[in-house]
Amino acid sequence: MSAQQFLADFHHVATIGATPANGVDRQAATDEDRQTRDWFTQFATARGWHVRVDGIGNMFALLEWRPGAPYVLIGSHLDSQPLGGRFDGAYGVIAALHAAEKVERLVAAAGVGQTVPPYNLAVVNWFNEEGGRFAPSIMGSSVFAGLMDEDEMLQVQDLAGTTVAEALERIGYRGQDERPQVAGYAEIHIEQGRILEREGLDLGAVDFSWYTQKLDIEVLGEQSHTGATAMSDRHDALVAASKVVVLVHEVTRKFEDEALVSSVGHLTLEPNSPIVVARRVHLVADLRSASPEIVAEARASLLESIEGVAREHDLTIHVNDFDVRPIQHYPEDGIVLVEKVAADLGLGVRRIRTMAGHDSVAMNRIVPTVMMFIPSAGGVSHCEREFTSDQDMVSGLSALTEVTWELVNGALDDGRKGIAERAMAMEG
Repeated sequence: MSAQQFLADFHHVATIGATPANGVDRQAATDEDRQTRDWFTQFATARGWHVRVDGIGNMFALLEWRPGAPYVLIGSHLDSQPLGGRFDGAYGVIAALHAAEKVERLVAAAGVGQTVPPYNLAVVNWFNEEGGRFAPSIMGSSVFAGLMDEDEMLQVQDLAGTTVAEALERIGYRGQDERPQVAGYAEIHIEQGRILEREGLDLGAVDFSWYTQKLDIEVLGEQSHTGATAMSDRHDALVAASKVVVLVHEVTRKFEDEALVSSVGHLTLEPNSPIVVARRVHLVADLRSASPEIVAEARASLLESIEGVAREHDLTIHVNDFDVRPIQHYPEDGIVLVEKVAADLGLGVRRIRTMAGHDSVAMNRIVPTVMMFIPSAGGVSHCEREFTSDQDMVSGLSALTEVTWELVNGALDDGRKGIAERAMAMEG
């Protein structure tokens, strides 16, 4: 494995869908996404790895040493947000490909007659992690983990009315291949926060994910002429929706600083004409906290306030729970493994939570999962200014390689038994 070749590959992939301000725009199942998928396929097939594509567009590059044995998965996603950063997701996939190549060489170097690892290895590129074009996010890994229904997700539409199924067919990546049997998962990602940078550390060992609650909100007013309708006769859905947006922002003030984060990042307006009072606005509110109780309190407060807005403007507002994700704790054995690997490599490390959702959050529901962070300059993400240094990326690659070697050799077998026992108890 060459650090120079890894960096060359990373910076090459960043040219696909590149934007003028050094970001990328590679939304799920677009032509730009197809180009990165083609690159992934070429990288794998050039090394003799078999590539599978499943029914929701997830891609797997398989390295098999022990026929019939399950696979340790490593990877992330290659799709991006609109005008997003070039590091988010793509770093984790490209690092995984290079880590897999190094692990393959280690296995080969063991020589004939030596025991091969008990688990095979696969690199994954998950479909539609970002959710910018098709909601909800973390779609491919959630379908894989059985948390979302594949048929339902294939019928999700973008704003132009194109379904996931149609978009995948159009770019040639709606597959039918069997999904690999999985024994564990590891992912490395940029932090998307400032903690590692502020503390001068190289690596974060993720110990848990924040609770996430989204609200699907529909504001229904009445369409009318912007010039001819008296102000007192209007039922303006956009004015009411604007107040809802402010309520979502201000609800965080009811709690300690940074105990709750909230936003409205998606809004559509009908009929969206300059001379028509809006009849309908659809928006999605996002609430996140380390405390489910805080999220529940914020949700209840918002529902009460939104009812007041509906009465004030004499219109209807529907609010439905959407994409609720409980806190996920990552296996202690995996966290300790990351800490040990960091110590062996001379890297500074700390335990860290993830406020953002990742494919690892879905995978952690079904197999022992390791999640690692590397620093983000200024904590900037989902933005063209997103940046992580080459040195930090290479350090993370070294850590991922060592963690992967340990995983294929059974480092988290005890955690795997624990998940199996919990699954049996739930079935019982």
